[in-house]
Amino acid sequence: MSAIIKGIILSIGILSISACTTTETPIYKIGFSQCTAGDAWRLAMHEEMKRELSFHPKISLEIKDAQNSNELQIQQINEFLASDIDLLIVSPNEAEPITPIIEKAYQQGIPVIIVDRKTTSDQYTAYVGADNHEIGVTAGRYAATLLKNGGNILEITGLPGSSPAQGRHQGFLEGISNNSKIKIVGSINGQWEQNIAQEEVGKVANQYKYIDLVYAHNDVMAKGVYDEFKKIGLANKMMFLGVDGLASDGAGLDLVDNGILYATFLYPTGGEEAIRIAADILEQRAFAKDNKLTTTIIDGSNVRLMKLQADKIQSQQYNIERQQQRLEQQLQVSQNRQTQIYLLIGVLILTILLGANSVINLREKKEANKILERKNEEILAQQQKIIEVSEQAKKATEAKFEFFTNISHEFRTPLTLILGPTEEMLNHKTVKRNYDLKKDLGLVRKNAIRLLRLVTQLMDFRKIENGKMKIKASENDLVLFIGNIKSAFDKNANRRNIEYHFITKESTLLVWYDQNMLDKVLFNLLSNAFKFTKDYGRIHVYLEKDIHENVAIITIDDNGRGMSKEHAKHAFERFYQGEQYNSKGTGLGLSLSKELINLHHGEIYLQSEKFKGTRFTITLPLGKDHLNLEEIVEKKQKEITYEDYKIYIEEDEESLAGIDAKVSEHEATILLIEDNPDLQLFLKSKLKKWFDIKQAYDGKHGVQMAFETVPDLIICDIMLPGQSGLAVTKTLKADLRTSHIPVIMLTARDTMQQQIDGLKSGADVYITKPFNFEYLKQQINTLLKNRDHQRERYLNELPSETEQPTVNQLDKQFVNQFIAVVEANISNQNFNVNQLTHDLGMSRIQVYRKAKALLGYSINDYIKTVRLKKAKQLLLKPELSISDVAYEVGFASPAYFSTAFKAKFDVTPSEFRTGRS
Repeated sequence: MSAIIKGIILSIGILSISACTTTETPIYKIGFSQCTAGDAWRLAMHEEMKRELSFHPKISLEIKDAQNSNELQIQQINEFLASDIDLLIVSPNEAEPITPIIEKAYQQGIPVIIVDRKTTSDQYTAYVGADNHEIGVTAGRYAATLLKNGGNILEITGLPGSSPAQGRHQGFLEGISNNSKIKIVGSINGQWEQNIAQEEVGKVANQYKYIDLVYAHNDVMAKGVYDEFKKIGLANKMMFLGVDGLASDGAGLDLVDNGILYATFLYPTGGEEAIRIAADILEQRAFAKDNKLTTTIIDGSNVRLMKLQADKIQSQQYNIERQQQRLEQQLQVSQNRQTQIYLLIGVLILTILLGANSVINLREKKEANKILERKNEEILAQQQKIIEVSEQAKKATEAKFEFFTNISHEFRTPLTLILGPTEEMLNHKTVKRNYDLKKDLGLVRKNAIRLLRLVTQLMDFRKIENGKMKIKASENDLVLFIGNIKSAFDKNANRRNIEYHFITKESTLLVWYDQNMLDKVLFNLLSNAFKFTKDYGRIHVYLEKDIHENVAIITIDDNGRGMSKEHAKHAFERFYQGEQYNSKGTGLGLSLSKELINLHHGEIYLQSEKFKGTRFTITLPLGKDHLNLEEIVEKKQKEITYEDYKIYIEEDEESLAGIDAKVSEHEATILLIEDNPDLQLFLKSKLKKWFDIKQAYDGKHGVQMAFETVPDLIICDIMLPGQSGLAVTKTLKADLRTSHIPVIMLTARDTMQQQIDGLKSGADVYITKPFNFEYLKQQINTLLKNRDHQRERYLNELPSETEQPTVNQLDKQFVNQFIAVVEANISNQNFNVNQLTHDLGMSRIQVYRKAKALLGYSINDYIKTVRLKKAKQLLLKPELSISDVAYEVGFASPAYFSTAFKAKFDVTPSEFRTGRS
């Protein structure tokens, strides 16, 4: 009996030990559709998933790589659905194309976890990922801190259709929006890949020499752009920001630590969290639908700490993996020994060995799990500390914004002190009689009001951001209100022959609105309409009441230059300027208008087509049910006057004909290439007393006018629409027709390197704004005087007698060709200007003006002078008669030759020969 009991006990022991040593078979199958597995960030996500899966032996995971293809990802998800998976994890390649297949899976009852990138639908079980918009905002604010004095930014984007690229772009724009001196001057699609970003930047690198900061949507693209700019020696002049902050070799932390990136912004992969939530869903535990991961800034101040932390985690993970490998090896050894024991010494010895090994394995595994849990707690504590530091940085940023608001307030006092005395002087009878002084003071007043208006806009934006701007609506007659604003532009419309009407069927229309806010909106829209509508154009203002929608509708319609679809799509975005027009703006007006209409619970729409016109439509709710009590003011506001606006929207009514009077009396012609109308008018009015002034408002037109008119001197701004001043100068200096023309460059860029670049382009003088007019005039006189000296050096002797020095190689080439053609035809009686210009391959006017500028003679006078000087040499040869000499140098008759010779040298040819004999 005891033997039977022992056998039963032995059997139970064998079964129990076998159960302990048998590896659990997965019972849940998860399919993961990854948009791409070709970058380090995605590979890090996979590693985190595998690490978390080690704690969930009942779950198996299959990963499919969509290779950045929407079609392939849809196909792979369909394959997962056909293979009876229990749960689907998807990282969408692009949101819109992938949404339908995810909705299909969700509607079939399969739990769906979205990782990293959201779809356009809410039909999913859970989402795991960081907030791309928040990361963009953090990056933008950090960039604004670095570029507090302003600067130029180049943005390297991911795939335009992906939600991370859109979120990081929009967030970044929001982050830098409070610093109007910061501009995003370029955007390049790097498609998330280092080599593509480097290749695309390489095509246009020379166009971005003035970049202060590069913002890339991930670290690898930032590294690619850094390598490209390093090739041309510009990398050390820029700061590079990336996103991801991976800890692997050559990734974000290494790039910051090595000084390649100035900073990166941690973008957790969410791999661990995705598996953990999947386990909760499959095992029917509670879970959150939206799981937002925490981000932080990594720069020189904390990168070492982050690297040490990451290295420690990797080391611990490596140790855990080693222990797991050892456990697996020991389990395999145990299984092999079990077979041997069954064959050699029986079930009892095998049971003892397996039992001992199982106990050891379980104990080691529990110990390893405890260690890992402790480390995870330490990591969470460190992350919390990082979050606290980020909050402190946020408060510091808020303090900077508060300072900006205060300094904006301070601007108003000196502007008021400028405007007050200016107004008094404009009204003084002495000033009214002095046209030039009145015009200059009017320019001061106009630009002071413009600056005051800009400061007010900035303050309004700050109030809106802080939620401190509230409307104070009262019931007013909208017909009368719009009519008053419209009348402020009447003189401008009459002067420019613009068809300008206010059209409405309503005699009165009572609407609740804030007069101070709505007048800013309408004034801005009308200002834009007049700015971009040509003379003899059309601007109509409409007002109607829609009784069905219970709204008042204001429409401002023009037939001006209009906007492209891309420009119109972004027109209401803050600081967006779109196409570069002659009249540059700040990008604040339309954005502020939209904010103010939103405060009225109304809406503003834009319809525009390039070169056909623009229409703005505003809808305001009727009644006051839509307003809160604190938004209503029963007492009507004070009526608004528009005198301050008139100086901004109207030109001086006095005749400007005197500007161009008597230009023909001036010997020197100056071409002004300047896109700012006020500065163009100022320079023209000051220089017209001494010079003939030609004008161009953009680079392309300026080059064309220089070729056509061949002026004596060019004044050119650097910042021009279409073609920059540097490009204009290089073009003119490299062309034989205009290479001799001195160029004065005007710019607001005052760094030494920028001045060097200007002079390298060929500019003769580089003057920074603001400048002293007398200094500019002296530079003009000096350049023209130097050209006169150069001309005298050319004419000291005949070119055939000595080689004349020259500064410009193209000028030397022209003079040599000119002389060669004249000397080759010196005996040709029929040689004239037409043949000369034909042989030189230039137009008559171009040859005439270039020869006049370099030699000081007209072409005919120069040819005659060369012939007479050659005749002096031939008269020294006694074997030639005077008639022979006359024909030899191209005169039609000896009599005309003798007359011309005496007029030039005060002696006849015979007297000259007798005196020399």
